[in-house]
Amino acid sequence: MSARMIDTHHHIFPPRFTTANLQRIVADAGSFPASMYTGWSPRVSIAQMDEAEVQTSIASMTSPGVWFGDNAESRVWARDCNEFGAQMARDFPGRFGMFAAAPLPDTEGSLAEIAYALDVLKLDGIGLLTSYAGRHLGDPGFAPVMDELNRRKAAVFVHPTVSTCCSSTIPGITNPPIEFPTDTTRTITSLIYGGTFARCPDIRFIFSHGGGTMPMLLQRIAGPARRMKPEEARAILPHGIEHAVRRQHYDVASVAINPIAMAAVLKLLPISQLVFGADAPFNSTLQIAAAVKAFELPAADIAAIQRGNAARLFPRFAG
Repeated sequence: MSARMIDTHHHIFPPRFTTANLQRIVADAGSFPASMYTGWSPRVSIAQMDEAEVQTSIASMTSPGVWFGDNAESRVWARDCNEFGAQMARDFPGRFGMFAAAPLPDTEGSLAEIAYALDVLKLDGIGLLTSYAGRHLGDPGFAPVMDELNRRKAAVFVHPTVSTCCSSTIPGITNPPIEFPTDTTRTITSLIYGGTFARCPDIRFIFSHGGGTMPMLLQRIAGPARRMKPEEARAILPHGIEHAVRRQHYDVASVAINPIAMAAVLKLLPISQLVFGADAPFNSTLQIAAAVKAFELPAADIAAIQRGNAARLFPRFAG
């Protein structure tokens, strides 16, 4: 296993959660069969990882997450999924990490689950969706959660979902192709203008799919800041908008096999901020790995994307 890659975008489907919520999960994705979820197991993941020379996958829950409108229910599912992920990591040492699910928009429940996941289960970070009930991550109501994640200097993996504003807008087209990258851009914008990036500089964000459409839209996103009073702009963007987005991390899931999108990512973002992501099982880990190997970049840069940058974020997998 020469490359020994670290995959930061790898989804799991804990059996109890998946069985109980299968209709919700299938409806959210739109175009994948139920058997993909019910047939998943850690060994299925490992087989895909071995084929693509991935040493470690840091697992996460995908959209629709664990919150379906009832806080008590969401706390149960977050705990169930996180304990499953922690046990999976114990059962297969060195092969899996876990970004813990948090039951946002339940702030109190999320703070409790963050403490349990990081202090008791010793998971590797927190997994969040781009929005909850139409509220993006820069929403003031989420400030207590962000402040706690900042205090802990936590790694936070942000996966897209479909905002309540924009479901099924084009007949015959499922939501993820357009709404997932768009909602990533919305949440990055909310973290800028809500002041979270400035207030919480120690959160180690990882955004999915190269930041969605953000690299292509950055100058338009910067427009409101240009029209602010200088002191107001400095409060949320003390070093400018490009600095704010360039210091975050981004995985190359999806964009690695799209040369046009990848060109935009490489034009805007430093190599040091890019990490390997396969988006398994929705994408082919082998295909994404082959695309990264074929990047027209120096070997050291490719190695940094494959492993080095993630090893810096998660030192326990560096050995």
